[in-house]
Amino acid sequence: MFKGRTQIESEETANLAPYAAHSATSLGRTHPESAHPYRTAFQRDRARIIHSAAFRRLDGKTQVFLNGTGDHYRTRLTHTIEVSSITRTIARALSLNEDLAEAIALAHDLGHSPFGHSGEETLDCLMQDHGGFDHNLQSLRIVEMLEEKYPRFSGLNLSFEVIEGLQKHNTSFTLPDGTQTHSACLEGQVADFADEITYYSHDLDDGLESGLLSPETLEELPIWRDARILAEPEFRHFDPQERRGFIIRCIVNHQVEDLVLNSARAIEKSGITSLHEIRMSPQRLIRFSPEARRNNAALRKFLYKNLYYNPVVAEANQRGCRLLEDFFLHLIEHPRLLGRKAARRIKKEGLHRTVADYLSGMTDRYCIEEYTRITAG
Repeated sequence: MFKGRTQIESEETANLAPYAAHSATSLGRTHPESAHPYRTAFQRDRARIIHSAAFRRLDGKTQVFLNGTGDHYRTRLTHTIEVSSITRTIARALSLNEDLAEAIALAHDLGHSPFGHSGEETLDCLMQDHGGFDHNLQSLRIVEMLEEKYPRFSGLNLSFEVIEGLQKHNTSFTLPDGTQTHSACLEGQVADFADEITYYSHDLDDGLESGLLSPETLEELPIWRDARILAEPEFRHFDPQERRGFIIRCIVNHQVEDLVLNSARAIEKSGITSLHEIRMSPQRLIRFSPEARRNNAALRKFLYKNLYYNPVVAEANQRGCRLLEDFFLHLIEHPRLLGRKAARRIKKEGLHRTVADYLSGMTDRYCIEEYTRITAG
């Protein structure tokens, strides 16, 4: 049986919460396009993101451990897929638009540079007199300008709601009619929290896989200790690796449940009944309980001390960052080495921003190989 777009939109109206973002009432795209016969606006957005060059390149970008150093460590792409999965789970539980939430999740890290957060910090330092560098803003530049797939416009021409959701650190948004709002749609808020749940849990997993973290050291963390106690009756016959995976699974499940229950209570208490009211709310309504916030803060502090700043991780990433810095300065001195598409943007964007765009789009491997090639002579 053929299910057309209008039928899907009618099902959304019947099944989604009144404060969810509904495809039929999307605020549209910068460049108007005809509606698709059997896909909603947000389903089209999701597909455009998946088929973008920037999305494919995430497979070659570092999450924590330098890309290529182990078969099982997360890359920026596998991280994104995990965020997408958790985002859909939360959105479904809260009767929000899963397609929109997933599209935001899939695009949230498109702007990440090579060599992880260390690479981002390096580019930000190099760009300090030229507007800085932030991977969230870079994700917007990619979907609004840098991707080149359509003859009539630059970027992916995504729906306003996806663009809104990608601006996760903003406290003010401007609607197409000029109205100033205070909060993003709930689907964008959900994707932001799903990102946090995901990277804490899988960074724990990768840290344990590498041997840089141990179950014994993690006992100081309430979030680990509580999950272990809860899971113990289920895994007494598991081997250590299976046990570790089960505990992390319990951590994820608990955080998702905490977020869903506390968000549902906050939404109900607010009395909000429309998407416009969500946008005008001065406070985010997707939220953890105070206990979960405290536990996550302790976990974050622990990971920075014991994993992200561990010499094994930090020194490998810093080698990549030194190369990235040298590459940046070399291109500033020799802009003729920029690719043809990048070079066309110098006049409009400036040389430094063009170089930052060019390098941030590279995978770890390509950055190393291309720098070696152009400096070999």
